Amino acid sequence: MNAAPLDSAQPVFEEDQARADVYALIARLFYAGPDAHLLAAVAGAGAIAGSDETTPMAAAWRALGTAAAATDAQAAQEEYDHVFVGTGKAEITPYASHYLAESMQERVLVRLRETLTEMGLAKTGSATEYEDHLSGLCEVMRHLIFFGSGDVAVQKQKSFFLEYLDSWDAVFCAAVMASPNTNFYKHVAVFTKAFLDVERSSFQLI
Repeated sequence: MNAAPLDSAQPVFEEDQARADVYALIARLFYAGPDAHLLAAVAGAGAIAGSDETTPMAAAWRALGTAAAATDAQAAQEEYDHVFVGTGKAEITPYASHYLAESMQERVLVRLRETLTEMGLAKTGSATEYEDHLSGLCEVMRHLIFFGSGDVAVQKQKSFFLEYLDSWDAVFCAAVMASPNTNFYKHVAVFTKAFLDVERSSFQLI
């Protein structure tokens, strides 16, 4: 997905920059298995800006860092391929439309593509995934954050989140956590759910 940061007319607060960084990390982890550099970066990262150390998200972040420090990159890549790619059919699919009623699956993709076109976004030529892949949706959220931290910009984030993430992210994360074939990705899913729960709660207050 082409979703590079924009020069915004409004400043982006430190907490929103941290949110953008988390969306970028989640997008990367669910796009492909982590390499050694990424595992080391997660393992060595400090606390998330603006996060209360007693919250579930902070605890999930610490657990993910510990898991990253103990995980071999090849093993993580094999885990990713086994669970999210598979042979013929993935055990767990990261596409939003999979979790919707059959009558809605095609419509959500059409609607999403129209939304992305309105934003001036499109898949890169090398991208083979459909637009409703979790990684692509997280990249769009990251993109929207870079419009600034004003009310109008936040409303756009809220609208996109509720339309394309809110209805299925918890089910997806629960499937990853419950899988007997996930180890490192259990921690990724716990952190992803904790972060998106915070996002959901924040948007409900707007």
